[in-house]
Amino acid sequence: MSQTNFTDRLLPLGAAAPERPALVGSRLRVAGTAARPAWQATYVRRLAVGDAACALAAAALGVLVVIALGTAVDPALLVAAVALPVAWVLALLAAHGYEHQFLWEGPEEFRRVLLGAALLLAAVATLGWGLQVPIARGLVAAAVPLATLLTLAQRTAHRSWLRRQRAKGRFLQTALLVGPEPGVAALRQQLLQQEAYGYRVVGCCLPATGAGSQQFDGLPVLGGLDDVAAVVRRHEVDTVAVLPSRELDGLALRRLGWELEKTRAELLLAPAVTEVAGPRVRVRPVCGLSLLQMERPELRGVRGLVKASFDRLGAVLGLLLVVPVLLAIAVAVKTTSPGPVFFRQERVGRDGRTFPMLKFRSMTAGAERMLEQLAPRSEGNGVMFKMSHDPRVTRVGRFLRRYSLDELPQLFNVLKGEMSLVGPRPPLPAEVEHYGVDMHRRFVVKPGLTGLWQVSGRSNLSWDDTVRIDVHYVENWSLLLDLMIIGRTFGAVLRGDGAY
Repeated sequence: MSQTNFTDRLLPLGAAAPERPALVGSRLRVAGTAARPAWQATYVRRLAVGDAACALAAAALGVLVVIALGTAVDPALLVAAVALPVAWVLALLAAHGYEHQFLWEGPEEFRRVLLGAALLLAAVATLGWGLQVPIARGLVAAAVPLATLLTLAQRTAHRSWLRRQRAKGRFLQTALLVGPEPGVAALRQQLLQQEAYGYRVVGCCLPATGAGSQQFDGLPVLGGLDDVAAVVRRHEVDTVAVLPSRELDGLALRRLGWELEKTRAELLLAPAVTEVAGPRVRVRPVCGLSLLQMERPELRGVRGLVKASFDRLGAVLGLLLVVPVLLAIAVAVKTTSPGPVFFRQERVGRDGRTFPMLKFRSMTAGAERMLEQLAPRSEGNGVMFKMSHDPRVTRVGRFLRRYSLDELPQLFNVLKGEMSLVGPRPPLPAEVEHYGVDMHRRFVVKPGLTGLWQVSGRSNLSWDDTVRIDVHYVENWSLLLDLMIIGRTFGAVLRGDGAY
């Protein structure tokens, strides 16, 4: 992202991108604080309309099923069908499903949808069975799960649309980074890599030691730590991200918050541990202080059992669905090049234990013996060997790798309990020898058939990004995160980004 991109205007929904604004004196002409609430409110209204439409479709389908079964359509059934869209939107509203902090990115929005479904079912049960109110409970019990699935799908579609719009420079939020230079550089780099979040950094405010500079890390230095509020007003900043700094102690942060209350800017505090998901970080009152408590990641116990059950069930269903594909690939591999159909390779799994990972053979027989002479031509990230035009890959193998079809036999590894459907990439023992302390964290969970690495660029990622993504997954695992990754896997496979 170039520096001029940071000053793109925020646009109302559906508007065309104007010419990039220029610097006028010391003021960046961005319609940030005025346009941001407008497009966000429109986005939320569209979500609500879509949610109501999903509930209406689910109710209509339920009524059609009742008619098809020959059951009499009584007035209570029609009332329930008409009232369901309103009740569904109210349930999502009660579950905070329309609050901005839960939208755009992350799994929390989908958790709120599931919570809304639970609230609605609980309300129906209370009214129907507890208070004996005449409600078509059967219709509601069938329609609410369907409405939930449709709502999740339409919200996912809205997110995809928003990402595409942000890629065109629309619906962005201007951001000001405040804190010490190393923290500012690290956060800016992460924001550049996560453009889908829609933050455009307009500059930074540094401690006194760096505030006199014109630029830092390609960003204009707009002032010191005491100038934050003035900078926000001057440049119409939407979001102020404050990083840990000894100069910004509790009193200074409190005063900064008071100053920003006079503007429309949001104040975000970056904790020292930034790769931990929100649900694991809670504000806990201790001795009259509000302290952040970082809960342990729940990787074993009941949640571990749920993940293992989900993996085994998913592997069985997956194998049943792709049996014809597996047979066709096996025939293609066997008839186009000499050698076995399958390739077994030792990989490192959970707790550092090795296991034989299964793949369709995509290279010529004896390809591993050629690795040493090809090593100087590696295009990988310094630890993993990768070549975009590896001479060992067969013609069929190139197609299989392009669409990750060579990975399908790993469903058997999942069925045996050696791998998960979702998890970090299973590494080679030779790669593990180069791992630092952070990367060994990935061995707390089983490696996955797919994962954040696969849907975030695969071989195009740097080693630092690979470490960050794997550790992020381990620290923030949830079943909902797994479902989101599986959903994104289909798009990543079709695009073939970084697959070679």
